[in-house]
Order: sequence, then structure tokens, then C-alpha cells
Amino acid sequence: MSFQIRPLSRSDRRASSILGTEAFGTAPSPSGGEWPIAGQSPWGTFDGATLAARAFRRAYASWFGGVEVPTNGLAGVTVAAEYRGRGLLRPLIGQVLADGRASGDVISTLFASAPGIYHRLGYALLTSYDVVEIPTTAAAAVRIEDSTGLPGQDGPVTTRRATTADGEAIRRLYDQWAAAQNGPLTRTGPNFPPTDLTQEFTGVSVATGPDGQLQGYVNWVRGTQERSDAALVVHDLIASTSAAYRALWRLLGSFAPVLGLIRLHTSGADVARLFLPPAAWRTISTGPYMLRLDDVAAAFTLRRLRVSRDLNFSVTGDPFGVMDGAYLLTADDGGAICRRTGTASQAPLDAPVYTPSGIALAWAGAQSSANIRMAGGLAGGDEATDAVLDRALGGWQVHVRDAF
Repeated sequence: MSFQIRPLSRSDRRASSILGTEAFGTAPSPSGGEWPIAGQSPWGTFDGATLAARAFRRAYASWFGGVEVPTNGLAGVTVAAEYRGRGLLRPLIGQVLADGRASGDVISTLFASAPGIYHRLGYALLTSYDVVEIPTTAAAAVRIEDSTGLPGQDGPVTTRRATTADGEAIRRLYDQWAAAQNGPLTRTGPNFPPTDLTQEFTGVSVATGPDGQLQGYVNWVRGTQERSDAALVVHDLIASTSAAYRALWRLLGSFAPVLGLIRLHTSGADVARLFLPPAAWRTISTGPYMLRLDDVAAAFTLRRLRVSRDLNFSVTGDPFGVMDGAYLLTADDGGAICRRTGTASQAPLDAPVYTPSGIALAWAGAQSSANIRMAGGLAGGDEATDAVLDRALGGWQVHVRDAF
């Protein structure tokens, strides 16, 4: 049987919507409006006139090492029940990745419902997008005073309800936080059109310093219930000072008389947790977030890494053949430049050899070289080379804040 892969057009919208409903249980999309949506490129695999599988490329950028990295957000991957097990997924995703590379993407990320499938396609588990529950009483007990004694951490900080005029300051604060992490989306581009946050949530509260400058914000949804197991849902809790974190936790804790829980969307080792008792943080759901380096040389060059000497390495085992090869990371005063030097077999014999998932974990700073070796993603090389790469790629917390 012959299958055809092609971009989906407006005439394919209903078939795509039905397939999505079958796979994810979502409501069918409305028939009106633009489709495909700007910043999203849907592809489908057809058996004659029948849509057998589909996948979307979403145009994003992610923060890694303080720079914005063009990102292919792989989403909506679906194979119709009658066509599963026929090998449709790999060629379809290969086409979506090729579409992204042609548009300048150097990495691809996704939220995986079946991580094992994507691991075989060169993706590595980076982190997870979690929902955690915190008793409102624990938030209410957070101390307002800061005992660190460090300059720049003192209040007084006050909280107030955000207005539309605060939108730009909130975006700047998110950018400041996200640029200091590895992984968050930039919240720019066609998939993040301008919105009024005050209209999207029950409340957006901000924390401001004595000079009136915004130091933190929290988006929250109240819901309609009122009992001990009802929850206040929090989508963003971000601050630039400890005083702001403390003030925002206390604000959320003020719901304790009517709501028993705070349900926070978060990831990784969230600094917000440091202000709470350890037992007050319970994960109730998790969404694995995976990453693939789809252009190894460009991804390393974009990071402008500080390395003490030139480094050779190779990548092998990419099912799409795109990543396989020998690479040279050349030390430079402005940051290392990476280029492909040949096939993987042409790399120096003493150079480290990565699997596709191993190189993704290393580049993202998600695991040390020692841990990647334990996981089977790295062989060869030596401790000195491991140390150079660990110093260059580490030091950034891995986080995500947007599910797609």
C-alpha cells in the first residue's frame, strides 16, 4: 500500500479535527477562522483520500544558555487507530523535522504521551511540565520578612491586582526569568499573539518594590467550588526577589479559609518551592518534555560556548541520518563555533561518541557527562573532555512553562 505525505490545507481541516478528537478526546475545532493558524504547519499522511496520520510543526524559540534558539514544536501527532503499527510515524515526523530545518529550526521539542517512541527517534527526556498541589495553609504560613540579610533582597514589597497597563512589565519579568533558564519558550512569535492577561484569568496579581517596579506576578483561576479539597489553579508564579516570592505566596495563602489547595503549574527545581515546607509540595500530574538536536552544528554554535580548547566529538544512530557525523567545536574568544567535519567514522579515535539522545541531554545541560554515560548515551573520550563540556554546558536550571 502506498502512502502520500503532504501539507494539510483548509480542505483537510475537518478530517484533521476528527483525528485529533479520536486521539486526544478534545472537542472538534470550529469551522470558522484561519486554518492552518499562523505559525503552525500541519502535515498529513494519506491513504488515497483518507487522512491516516497527522503532525504539526509549531514555530517557537526557546531560551538556552541565555540565547534564543529556533525551535520546532512538534504537536498533535496522531495516527488513526486502523493505521497504527504500519510504520507511518517515522516518515511523517521526518518530514515535519525537514520542514522545520528549512525554516531555520535547529532543535525540536515535544510533550510526549509515549516517550519510548520518541526516544527511538532521537529525542531525550529534558524535564517535565508538572502540576503540584500545595496546601493553602502552607502558603499562608510563609514568612514575609527575609532573614538572609543580603542587600537587594529586602522589602517592603506590596501586592496589588494587575491592570492592562502592567502587561509589558509582566512580559519583561517573564523574559528576565526565562533567559536565565534552559528550556522555556520565549513567548514571542505567531504562536504567542498579544493578549490581555487580565482577561484570561480570574486574577493576575503583582508584587512591587518601594520604587513601584514590578518584582513578581502570579496568574490564578478561582473556580466555583468552596471546600477543603477545592483548588486555586496557578499558571505562572514568577518573581525576581525573595521578598516578592514571599508576598505572592502569602497572597495565594489568603484563600485558605475557603480553598484547601493551590494547584501550581511548574517544572524542575522551581525556586518557588524553597519558601515552603518540603512536604507541602505534591506532584499530581506530569507531562514529559523531550528535545532533539536537529542541527547539531548550528545548535552548538548558537550557544556561543566558552571552551578552553578545541573539541572533537561524533554523533551516531540518528534514525533520520541528519545528526550523524563528526564535529569540531573550535574555541573562539567570542564563543565556540561548531562545524561538521565528516562522517562519524572519520572522527578521531579518542573523541567522545554520542547517541542522538545523549547529545541532546549534553547540549541542554540536562545531565552531566557522567550521567549520560550511565544512561548509555556517551562512550569514548576522557575525563578531561567531559569536564570541558560540562563546564561549558552546565550551570542553567532546566524549566518549561508552556504546554503545547
